Amino acid sequence: MLVISKTAKVSRYADIEDSTRGSRIVIGRCVVIDSFVKIKPVGGSGDVMIGEGSYINAGTVIFSGNGVIIGKNVLIAPCCSLVPVNHKYKDKNRTIIEQRFSESRGGIVIGDDVWIGSGTTVLDGSFIGTGAVVGAGSLVRGELKPYGVYAGNPLKQIGERR
Repeated sequence: MLVISKTAKVSRYADIEDSTRGSRIVIGRCVVIDSFVKIKPVGGSGDVMIGEGSYINAGTVIFSGNGVIIGKNVLIAPCCSLVPVNHKYKDKNRTIIEQRFSESRGGIVIGDDVWIGSGTTVLDGSFIGTGAVVGAGSLVRGELKPYGVYAGNPLKQIGERR
């Protein structure tokens, strides 16, 4: 199910696929989805939730996998990948495609007021705390603590919903 707020701005050049497995893609109020952004339900039945006022820049790819929660006022620079899913590969007698997908590591949760630099990849099981800044070209595969005014106030962290 695809739900786009009437106040969101989605480029006509963005490619947002509707799920055939029941995943929800929810784009909140005043969100901007730039040209050539791809949102693809694949690799699981997780939802993609994009919070109010967030901006997803050109060339970014978001897979639904085990779920992606993007908080409010998040800035995602160009050419990032949010990949909350992994392939199985340990059975040497079967191809990777035959082995399908690994168990969930918890999806991806991005707190409010986060800036993710260009070319960053965020993997399944990652938590990026409120106010964090992720440098360009980073690989995130774990937890980044909240930063700034949010660091000492856990009530302002989106991670409570996890």
